[in-house]
Amino acid sequence: MEMESMIESFANKNILVTGATGFLGKIFVEKILRVQPNIKKLYLLIRGSDSNSAMHRLHSEVIGKDLFRVIKQKLGTHFHTLISEKVIPVAGDMAMENLGVTNMELLNEMRRQVDIVVNSAANTNFDERYDVAFAINTLGVKHVSSFVNECTNIKLVLHVSTAYVVGEKSGIIMETPFKMSETLNGKNDLNINEEKKMIQERHRQLIIDKANEEAISSYMKDFGIQRAKFHGWPNTYTLTKAMGEMLLLEGRRQDVPFVILRPTIITSIYKEPFPGWIEGIKTTDSFSVAYGRGRTSTFLGDPSKVLDLIPADMVINAMLVAIVVHLNKPYSRTIYHVGSSMSNPLQISRLTNYICDYFAKYPLINRQGNPIRPPNTFTLLSSMSSFNIYMAIRYMIPLKVVKYANIVLLGAFNAWYFNADREIKVILRLADLYKPYVLINMIFDDTNLNKLLCIYKESFKDGMETFSFDTRSIDWKDYFMNIHFPGLVKHVLSRP
Repeated sequence: MEMESMIESFANKNILVTGATGFLGKIFVEKILRVQPNIKKLYLLIRGSDSNSAMHRLHSEVIGKDLFRVIKQKLGTHFHTLISEKVIPVAGDMAMENLGVTNMELLNEMRRQVDIVVNSAANTNFDERYDVAFAINTLGVKHVSSFVNECTNIKLVLHVSTAYVVGEKSGIIMETPFKMSETLNGKNDLNINEEKKMIQERHRQLIIDKANEEAISSYMKDFGIQRAKFHGWPNTYTLTKAMGEMLLLEGRRQDVPFVILRPTIITSIYKEPFPGWIEGIKTTDSFSVAYGRGRTSTFLGDPSKVLDLIPADMVINAMLVAIVVHLNKPYSRTIYHVGSSMSNPLQISRLTNYICDYFAKYPLINRQGNPIRPPNTFTLLSSMSSFNIYMAIRYMIPLKVVKYANIVLLGAFNAWYFNADREIKVILRLADLYKPYVLINMIFDDTNLNKLLCIYKESFKDGMETFSFDTRSIDWKDYFMNIHFPGLVKHVLSRP
């Protein structure tokens, strides 16, 4: 198979994409439009009350982003013609039946026309409200599956999950599916319908008790963590994503190939459309930003632990190649880990060295226009006990002194004390949420991904870089020093 046929595989195809306003979703949209403008239709499910709100979000949150700079330069005035002819923003909500699409004419059109479904929608907050995360990450997948079952021309479904659905397992993690009702601790069966009922009952009781929105949100966040840990998952995000996988595989059509992609920690773009583009502060960037801003130089993390990172464009390339390889192959059900820990491992200690080196050479600038000089050292505490001792000595004991002084002085330090107390609680909560990713050594087996990579390399003689996802090609020092950190500063930290 030549490169042209790879690109031609998407010609005249109708693709439904959920999560198009998200980080991965918009990169997928940009790539498809750039490499194959002869796609037939790109239906983008966008949460909105009507077509006007969906159209507004398409322009402001997707094609209006700097990410689309290259394709705009390439097509010039034809870019807007391409968007108007090929891209259809669909107002809806995947947390609802029929994907929340109320325009029945459009819904029936999609049922008849859609060839490929790419489900990249997700709520990725580790401690999101249980009702919110469950609606999107679990029920949303069920609704996508129901939609697929009503499609008459469907050829493939690709679902983006996360490698961390495995929870706190250590060692080599295989590319294996979940069984329905499976739990990670093996103690209790996971009944998804019962979880749904519990969420509804707890929410109903909170309303009866006249709890305000802040109290409901706080309770539902704690409830999600409680349910996750009860079944063996470390947080609400990974539990709800795992349940989504279970529902997808249980309700799938046997005549339609299903691909589940499990990326690890996704970082900035490595190459295309241009290096360094990123949105928001990702998981590992919280270390970099806190250090670069001079806020702290002590973090929770095992220096020897392998941190599994994958540039966003490599995830997109793996998605596109997987679609082509599995297209029109009924009965296939394949899971791909998309990461680097097996093929090109990066230890946390190396990353911290890069962070120190970069911000020493290129310090951030404060509001007064002066360079921020971060600490000379970067300390990693390799256990929760050592981290808790550090927090107690460095912050909690001094805060108690302030608390008693505040009482004696009749609340003179009220504002400062309550703000500091809140910040410490946030740090402790985040440490508890992040600990599986910085303390437990997880190596994600990529046997299936390497098979896919071999098919790609053997089949395409030209244009290898266009769809490359070989993590062995990444020089991590060069990537962080010359691509990721500069991109983080430009696209995130320099924004108001």
